[in-house]
Amino acid sequence: MYSRIHIMGASGAGTSTLGRALAEHLPHVHLDSDDYFWEHKYTQQTQITERLRAIGSDLDQQEPYILSGAVCGWGDGLRPRFDLVVFLWIPPEIRLERLRKREYERYGADSLPGGSMFQEVQTFMEWAALYDTAGPEVRSRVLHEEWMSRLQCPVLRLEEDLTVDARVEAVLREYDAEALRR
Repeated sequence: MYSRIHIMGASGAGTSTLGRALAEHLPHVHLDSDDYFWEHKYTQQTQITERLRAIGSDLDQQEPYILSGAVCGWGDGLRPRFDLVVFLWIPPEIRLERLRKREYERYGADSLPGGSMFQEVQTFMEWAALYDTAGPEVRSRVLHEEWMSRLQCPVLRLEEDLTVDARVEAVLREYDAEALRR
């Protein structure tokens, strides 16, 4: 059975949401890469050496685990720590609308034109919009595909706009199928 699951995809694809939901059905603890990446959420990054030390320690102590969020680039050495990777992709227009709503929920009117967070939100949205068209120099589908091509474990691709429940069911089917193969 899969005891070390990694869920990855673009910002707004639902990796954290799926990780939390799966942890309600499996004996796994849910960890999120953002908790290691950010020293202060969305403003100051944790130093890479500290990030890797913290995530490595938690992965060593928390198995079975589900790690949501991308670790490409800074966490390339983590590839062997996964026995299943779940890749999420949804159409960009749906993903970007989710992100706009999330940013409004997070910052309210401050995220709108004239608000104190407007420029930061705009910069983030421009970055997030690059996912499907940019090269490997940013967090993009190209970077994720390259990263996944070097995995030694199976990759479950969920590449459509599915409900959280449908995604959970798809992962649980794969989880159960693996248990039967053993």
